[in-house]
Parts: sequence; structure tokens; C-alpha cells
Amino acid sequence: MAVHDDCKLKFLELKAKRTFRTIVYKIEDKQVIVEKLGEPEQSYDDFAASLPDNECRYCIYDFDFVTEENCQKSKIFFIAWSPDTAKVRDKMIYASSKDRFKRELDGIQVELQATDPTEMGLDVFKSRTN
Repeated sequence: MAVHDDCKLKFLELKAKRTFRTIVYKIEDKQVIVEKLGEPEQSYDDFAASLPDNECRYCIYDFDFVTEENCQKSKIFFIAWSPDTAKVRDKMIYASSKDRFKRELDGIQVELQATDPTEMGLDVFKSRTN
């Protein structure tokens, strides 16, 4: 599985400059490409609604939160979106290429595997920031 250079470049931009809130990647023609970029002011709900109901995706979400000490922080989440309604072949392709793709993106702090929206809700993000 090839990874388009744009995938790494956009991730580095998000990490260094915070120019995006989210990045959605998809596999097309045996290569991972950037499908959508979410603006910094995009809400979590906008991001969740942008994921297809019956297709797999890889996603990056830059999650902002406030610690118990009242410090503003953020963590970069990698989400492997694999809904139950996706084709079995697609699930297998995404699952088998996930680790190789993740290695291309240096700086992921938390990984989530989600088969439905409840597995990547805001409460899940908050629980994984500790």
C-alpha cells in the first residue's frame, strides 16, 4: 500500500502549525490519500458527521482539552474508522495497512478503533487524555 506524500505533509502541518483540526484519509487505487481537511474551528460533531456510514477511513483529530490543573492542552488522535456496515474486503484492506500507514505519521499520541460513532464520542476522547 503506497502512501501519498500529501498525507505526511498535511499531518506535519497539523502537528506543527495547527492549520487543521482534522484530516480524513482514504484508500484509493492502492494508495492512501487525503480526502478531507477540517478547519481549526470545525467542531467535533462536524467531523463525526463527515465520516461515511458504510466505508472505512483513517482519521486524525486534534483534540483540545483542559487538565484538572486548568492547563489548555491538546492530543493528536489517530482513528481507524471501520463501520460494521462496510464491505468485508474494505475492512480487511484498512486493517492490514493501518500499522504501516501509522508509522508514516510521527507524532500520534492516542489510537482509537471505532466501528460506530459511540466508540469515538467526546467522552471517549476525554477518557483517553489522562
